[in-house]
Amino acid sequence: MANRPYTVESLLRRAGDLPAMPHVTQRALALIRNRDSNMTALADVLALDQAMASLVLRWANSAYYSLRSPVATVRQAVVYLGHSAIQSLLLAASIASYLERPVPGYALERGELWKHSVGVAAGARLITLKFGTQVAEEAYSAGLLADIGKLALDIALREADLSGIDSSTQSFTDLETGFFGVDHATLGAEMARRWHLPEHLIEAIAYHHRPSLANAGGLLAAAVHVADGAMMMLGVGLGRDGLRYALDPLAYERMGWTEAQLPELVDRVLPLIAEAEAFVQPGRK
Repeated sequence: MANRPYTVESLLRRAGDLPAMPHVTQRALALIRNRDSNMTALADVLALDQAMASLVLRWANSAYYSLRSPVATVRQAVVYLGHSAIQSLLLAASIASYLERPVPGYALERGELWKHSVGVAAGARLITLKFGTQVAEEAYSAGLLADIGKLALDIALREADLSGIDSSTQSFTDLETGFFGVDHATLGAEMARRWHLPEHLIEAIAYHHRPSLANAGGLLAAAVHVADGAMMMLGVGLGRDGLRYALDPLAYERMGWTEAQLPELVDRVLPLIAEAEAFVQPGRK
């Protein structure tokens, strides 16, 4: 076991600067956080950026929402999608190139973490639609960001000598905590906190591998946990940590799912991963 020369701050510095959000994105997220703001103001801000306006329209008309008739203006799209869905889109567009990086510490090649994250996000959204569209969109955001902390542990993990550690009797999060003093979920939650995201969303990211420990974000954490299991079954983003995460049966029970149903979720998520890759291009500025 290491003598833990690591801190949350030092590990986050190793991940590099958090992706800088465009000015329009920052203004839009500020409006979303302001409960007194209205949809017209949000639409007007998004319309200032031609690329973002186009992205909002493509998102609204995508397979995620299956509209009976397409929307033609940003204002229509914003009114239809709502604040939570727009937040999901802004986050996806902002961190796409960040998640696109190779993560050799976890044996993930370029694009694998992005695809895994989008798959978990889409799965979490599908699972929670029965709880309402706002919960579903928040679940999407939690799923998208759940593994972003891996980027903070990547370099340290590459440098670490784990040869003397018996990894057969512990989950990978326990291994991370034992060696570095913190796991990737905790680091991801801290990154979300620095983006000023809501506390229940931060908590869902922190506990997505241990959803039974979550309080306010328990429903979202359970959804991400189940969706993550589906992506691991699919083999998307199945890196060094592989299947070495304990499954929480209470999460499956809360979502009304069983492990036997995961192939069904995989089948529904696959086209949504392709959809996200088509219109939120990693590396887009």
